[in-house]
Parts: sequence; C-alpha cells; structure tokens
Amino acid sequence: MKKYFNYIALPALALGLVACEPEFENEIEDGTVYTNGEANFSSYVAVGNSLTAGFADGALYITGQENSYPNIMAQQFALAGGGEFTQPLVSDNLGGLTLGGTQIANNRFVLATDANGNPGPAVLSGTPTTEITNVVTGPFNNVGVPGAKSFHLVAPGYGNVAGVPTGQANPYFARFASEANATVMGDALAANPSFFSLWIGNNDILGFATSGGAGVDQTGNFDPTTYGPNDITDPNVFASVYSQEVGLLIGSGAQGALVNIPDVTSIPFFTTVPSQAIPLDAGTAATLNAAFAAYNTQVLPGLASFGIITAEEAAARQITFAEGANFITIQDEDLTDISAIVQGPPFNLDPITAGLLSQLRQTTNDDLVPLTTAGVLGTTDQDFLNLLVSLGIPAEQAALQAINGVSRPLQDQFILTSQEQELITAAQTQYNATIQALAQANDLAFVDARSALQVVANGGVSFNGGVLTSDFVTGGAFSLDGVHPTPRGYAFTANAIIDAINDQYGSTIPGVDIGSYATVAISNDVN
Repeated sequence: MKKYFNYIALPALALGLVACEPEFENEIEDGTVYTNGEANFSSYVAVGNSLTAGFADGALYITGQENSYPNIMAQQFALAGGGEFTQPLVSDNLGGLTLGGTQIANNRFVLATDANGNPGPAVLSGTPTTEITNVVTGPFNNVGVPGAKSFHLVAPGYGNVAGVPTGQANPYFARFASEANATVMGDALAANPSFFSLWIGNNDILGFATSGGAGVDQTGNFDPTTYGPNDITDPNVFASVYSQEVGLLIGSGAQGALVNIPDVTSIPFFTTVPSQAIPLDAGTAATLNAAFAAYNTQVLPGLASFGIITAEEAAARQITFAEGANFITIQDEDLTDISAIVQGPPFNLDPITAGLLSQLRQTTNDDLVPLTTAGVLGTTDQDFLNLLVSLGIPAEQAALQAINGVSRPLQDQFILTSQEQELITAAQTQYNATIQALAQANDLAFVDARSALQVVANGGVSFNGGVLTSDFVTGGAFSLDGVHPTPRGYAFTANAIIDAINDQYGSTIPGVDIGSYATVAISNDVN
C-alpha cells in the first residue's frame, strides 16, 4: 500500500467521515423568501483552478465536483433567481484520466488501513473511464481547471489535446475546451455570465511550495512562456493578466466576487510532518554523533577561521543527535558549497564525504516538511548504499551512512526552508494587493479567503456538531492530498463567499450547514 507516511499515529476516526444530505445553515421555513439584492444570479459562472473545479484527494472525481464550492453556491443562488449551473463532469469517482487509453493521472486517495491496522492515504484501485479525447460539450458554468495558473486562463491552446503529451496543454481543460485554440476566459464568457466568481493565483506559488522550492522565483521576468511548472509568477505578470481577466468578465456586464489567495504554507501538506521527525534511540544517536564529531569540531571551526564561512553559519551547520525526536539533515542550497574546499588541505576529505558535507545542516522549527517527504524519512538510499559497499565499506557501516534524512541528507526540494517561504509570502502579498484593489475599483465583492483559512488553521471554526480544523485527516477541512478541501471544507468556502456577496450586493442568500457535508472517504480497495 502506498501511503504518504507510516509513522504518524492518527487519532481514533470516530469523527463523522460520512454525512447525510447537505442542509442549510439556517433551516428554511415554508414561505421564507431570499432576495438577490442588487445582484443578478441568473447565469453564474465560476472561473479558477482546481479549487473551483472541486478537485480533492489528489484527483478530480464526480462527488468532488458535485461538492465544489461553485455548485454549492449555485444551489443557494437558485433560492433567489439563480439559473441552471452546469459542470464538465468526469466519468467516474475514481478520478484518474486516460489519453488514448493510457492512464495519465492517478486515481484518488482514500483512507485505508495497512496490514498492521495503521490508517493512511492510499490510491483507490480501479481503471478510470475519463478519456480526455472524449470532449464534453459546453458551454459550462464551472470552468475551473486544475493546475491552471493566472496566465493560463488567457492562453490560446491551453486545452488542445495534441499539446497534452508535451505539457503544452492541460488535460483537464482539453476534455471540455470548446475548440483546440480556445481560452478558459473565452469559454467562460460563452456562458453569458450575469454573475461570476474568480479565484486564481494559488498555483502561481503553490508549485514552488509543494516542490520544496525546486522552482525559480521569476520576479523580474515578464515572459511567462519561459517559466517552469514550479516557478513563482512575477507579481507584475500576475497583475497584468488578472486585470485583463477581470476586465473581460465585467466587460460582459457581469457582477461578481474576487477571492484572494490563502497562505499556502498553512495547509496540512506543510503542517502535518514536524521538522523534528527522526526518532532515535540513545545508542544510534551516540554512533551518529561520533560520526559527525570531526565535522563539528574541526571542519566547521576551520572553515570559519579561514573566513570561508561565518561563525554564525558554522553554528547553524552543526549536526547533533539525541535520544528521541531529532531534526532532519538536509542539503540547503542557500548555504556555502564547501565540497571543493574540504577535499584539499588541511581537511583532505574524499569526494563522497565532501559531497555529503557540501551544504549540510539540520532543519529548524522554521522549516516546513512537505507531506510527501514523510515517505522518504528514515528509509535507506539503496543506490548510495550500493555505492558505499562497492567502495569497500562494510555493509553494516554503509547502511548506517545511507539513512535518508539522518546520515544521508535530503536534497533541498524535500524541505521548504524559511528563505523559500519568504519568497512565497512576498509574491502572495503582492497578488492579494492586486486582487483587493481591483475588487474595490470595480465595486465587486472581495472574499478574504486568506483570513478565513487562518481561522480554520488557528483553532478551527465551530459548527453544529463539531469544529472544522486544518488537522490532517481528523480536522475535516482538507482532503487526503493535504492541499484541497473536503466537501465540508468546500461548504465552508462557499459560505465565506456567500457572506461577502451578501455584504456587497445586499442579497440574503443563506449559507449551508457545513456539518452535513462529508469529509474523507474510507476504503481498503486500494492499490
């Protein structure tokens, strides 16, 4: 069974993982009249990315789409003149995609138990039936495209099936794009919106975050065609394309709501695995300390005395272990690369050891560990082990030197460092300033999703029957990918947007009872 982690004990799961039919937040009595105020909900169109599409548990599947926040909102809008709301539904609840019969996207996660009774995310088994060349016909009211960045919404050909194999097009848009050269915005306008929601920009920083900062901060580069998939979008590029998108939507005469970008580092993908995640007994800790003694007491002080690194960096690079939970050893690209230097006098280290020490440090409480890193921690780097043995190092000693996150430092992409977090925050702050300014300038509803998620992350939100938090699995807000909401989380999102719309347009659209929406699904029918 493939799981994200195998060492975090989850609490008892008697937390209502299934739910009955959704209900209104306030029970609707016969004869109650809900008003649209100054808003026209007759044709509501939702524009955005995976969050808008209803993506959850690492996939797009029917139940997730049916519980997308736009679909929940449309059901409420119907109480005050809202019209039909159509979505490009996939073909099943497995969530995988195929191209020409070959699976190109994984099935969804479910909560399963392994042979030892330990719960964790696992991939649902089965053959998906959503073939992206079987294009569904619109126009659709929900044009959320998983994976889309801000500039993708105005890119012709983003839904061209022929471009999917080379990464030039998006498979989720390809299956419902009106034509090969269509744009997401063009297809959104084809639905003749009287009202819209726009939530885009999360992916402009999310890929950088989830890859552990493996991308590039493109601030200063105004050509998004040169960006990699994990790069941070330049804030001026974001402002330009976002302004264009708002202009297109209001140019059609539509009213709407703009949603800002939450702190991506506050989601369970980054808050579940602690930076101090390596359990050691006293004997192993002592053996490791002995192995790093010369590095701590000779190499680092020597480099500092030569002025190659500062005394502060030498202190930050100390590697120490103790009985209990320990910080993870990593290669931090922001540190001085000392590998070439320590191969010469007076250190004269071999190339392998020098490479291990090149930018070595342990994590701190300021670093974030992606959820997917958990599956690597404490495992053996088999290739490195084989290399050591081939060089004549005894197998037992080699095994001790090849433990990922301990004696074998993890590469920088497995950890989101504090410096990388600062780059994300800087871009997000500027994106959100653009969103709020455009909402104010155009008399649109402004939805502060960032503040709403902070409440969920910092203690939770009470509802009739419990508390919604961002705790992984048990909190109810986030699905098993640690990034996207559950139906209950999407219901909370829908209520936040509805509240902002009511405030802006004087409408009286009711919210929904978030406690009547489901959280994570349990199944042992897994790969």
